[in-house]
Amino acid sequence: MSYDENQSVNAAIIRAIALMDYNICNNIHKQFEFVRQTLLDDNSLTENEKYEAKLIYTKVYDSYKIMNNDGSKRICDNCNQECLATLYCELCIRNYLKTKFSNWTSGNVNIDNLIKECQMETLKPNKIMEWIPYNNLKNIKYLTKGGFSEIYTAIWMDGKATKKIWKSMCSAQKLENVNNASQSWLEEAKSHLTLSTKYPNIVQCYGLTQDPSNGNYMLVMNEMDTNLRKYLQQNHRQLTWKERIQIAVNVIKSVRIIHKENAIHRDLHSGNILFKTRFYISDLGFYGPADKPLKSIYGNLPYVAPEAIIGKEQTFKSDIYSIAMLMWEISSGQPPFINYDNDYDLAMNIVNGIRPKIEPGTPSEYKNLMKQCWDADPSNRPDINTLRKKINEINLFYQKELDELLTQPEENNSFEIEHHTSSNILSTSRLHHFENLPEPRNVTEGIIL
Repeated sequence: MSYDENQSVNAAIIRAIALMDYNICNNIHKQFEFVRQTLLDDNSLTENEKYEAKLIYTKVYDSYKIMNNDGSKRICDNCNQECLATLYCELCIRNYLKTKFSNWTSGNVNIDNLIKECQMETLKPNKIMEWIPYNNLKNIKYLTKGGFSEIYTAIWMDGKATKKIWKSMCSAQKLENVNNASQSWLEEAKSHLTLSTKYPNIVQCYGLTQDPSNGNYMLVMNEMDTNLRKYLQQNHRQLTWKERIQIAVNVIKSVRIIHKENAIHRDLHSGNILFKTRFYISDLGFYGPADKPLKSIYGNLPYVAPEAIIGKEQTFKSDIYSIAMLMWEISSGQPPFINYDNDYDLAMNIVNGIRPKIEPGTPSEYKNLMKQCWDADPSNRPDINTLRKKINEINLFYQKELDELLTQPEENNSFEIEHHTSSNILSTSRLHHFENLPEPRNVTEGIIL
């Protein structure tokens, strides 16, 4: 049974990580040992579940050792080379993939090189980027449209390169104008595709395919159950603050991974944070069309940072602003600025400092952190490491000190979640172009809407 299938094992690993004091466990080796020991001491798990949890986390540990080229090595019995992984040999995997380069092609040299470069950075056997022949995808069904992408579900008849899985469910996302993609888009795509195979917090991308009927390239990904927006709307009344804070921790942890790799997401919103027993971030590197006009911004407007709205370059701090909007959505159960129908009016209000009204009952530490993150001045927002440290401190306090209090469902929220179908602002990420907007500022007086 996999990590995603065994919810008790999944929950135990999340608990162990949440209890970690990063001031003490200040490197990956100490962190692994803490989680390993915590799992062994967890009386809620059977012996078989403890073994499974340890095996899962050992695989994660192996990946981090390889990524950072840090930790004890061993001699592989197969290739007689030094490798870092304990359960397999990363060198053997890459050499095997290299011998297969001549067996496939996408028909596009840029796409071929993209996949090959990703394969040469493979960390483990179940996370391999590959070219997937379109005829290996069966029962392809249209699911939805998001921005410049159409999403389909399908059955992948073969499965992964080193471990064939018969009839594996997957999702396929159509990529627009890839043949006209710039070199910078291809470089960013490679960065983000590699991220999806490195980290468990990112929706796994299995590879790329091409629809022969129209020549469109498609990204083949792990199929998810729902997204954060729908999850919050469906579970708002049952969620405790302890659970809400844990969701925020998971989101911030995932964004930290992206920033650590010197990448910016640029389109964080609750529609591309997906759920399947836990939360994953998606749409990395494939935000908007590959040939996006220079003076336009792409994103889901209520989550877009004010400096990006007026046309400035998006930065790491722009992602921090988007996290603030997600923190508010986690606290309220509904998307920000849901009553706006006009893009220009919303853009003007955001740059003039208007922010969502903070819900009564929001913990003060959480509220203050959220307000720091949505400051109009990017330099006043915390960086992702500071944000992660602060949200971990809040989470650790609630895990240890307020366990009984915060496991009660919310009873004091008087508002009902309204499902506004008339507004198209929240429906998807789109291209935006605004002119004659003022410099962003914070509201110094008046009512925050």
